[in-house]
Amino acid sequence: GTVNIYNWDTYVAPETIPGFEAATGLAVRYDLFASNDELFAKLRAGNPGYDVIFPSNNYAARLAEAGLLEPLDHARIPNIAHLEPEFLEVEFDPGRRFSLPYFWGTVGIGYRRSRVDRPGSWAALFTDEAHAGRIALLTETDTLYAALRYLGYSINTADPAEIDAAADLLIAAKPRIRTFAPDTGQDLLIAGEVDLCLEYNGDILQVMEEDDDLDYVVPDEGTGRWEDTMCIAKGAPNPEGAHAFIDYIYEPAVHAAIAEYVRYALPNRAAKALIPEADLRNEAIYPPAEVLARSEVARYMGTEIESLYQTAMTRVLAA
Repeated sequence: GTVNIYNWDTYVAPETIPGFEAATGLAVRYDLFASNDELFAKLRAGNPGYDVIFPSNNYAARLAEAGLLEPLDHARIPNIAHLEPEFLEVEFDPGRRFSLPYFWGTVGIGYRRSRVDRPGSWAALFTDEAHAGRIALLTETDTLYAALRYLGYSINTADPAEIDAAADLLIAAKPRIRTFAPDTGQDLLIAGEVDLCLEYNGDILQVMEEDDDLDYVVPDEGTGRWEDTMCIAKGAPNPEGAHAFIDYIYEPAVHAAIAEYVRYALPNRAAKALIPEADLRNEAIYPPAEVLARSEVARYMGTEIESLYQTAMTRVLAA
């Protein structure tokens, strides 16, 4: 009678879980993880009892390759019919055998307008001296992706020299960095502890609603476009409840309410019809074509290449 959820922080609306429990009679156990690496490590050690998990696109592929996901039964998720066609066939999970889309978005710079001119380049974080000590970066590999874009490289490079160059750039920048934050840069920004942070667009949009001095920008060099997914963990104790939860999320009113709360872009066509027109026009949520054109989706390229990225990021954090 319980569905066990493992999700990112602040990633459902306040009414989502109570609504599911009322609609289905199932109880929910809801735990949080701070990074994709934490999620992967937890499941690789043996599923402690989770049903639905929320990995990002490249980690969904990594989990599937490692045999840590259950195949999805699309027939038990009829609300999948509401999804935009472009999200139904993706490179990282052909046929959406193991994952279904939750939200998508970009990584960029959140900043305080009264203290920082609009940062048009990743240089504002990595090389400029103007705001030394007032910058937060993510502990995720998204920080390494941003460094790669600044250097003119692809976030999907398999060249060890390019990956090392991005790590070296970040290590050289560390004296100017206030902290590497586990997806809490928006909290540091609104608290006035930093003036710039590398963060996910929705996290910055949430605090922009509380403080109109805050803003978000995707630098001119481009960025990573991500998709967070819903998957069923291998050995899930309640796969029936897991399918019911995913299907409930895709109810248009439910998914729309979450989108209004978390401030991320929907893959759900029917739900998009229910959100405010201002959100659909908000380029920080739904980027214009020119921003998408200079953005890349991270691919999972196998354990050998993945280890290069992980080693580089570990080297940055330990320096």
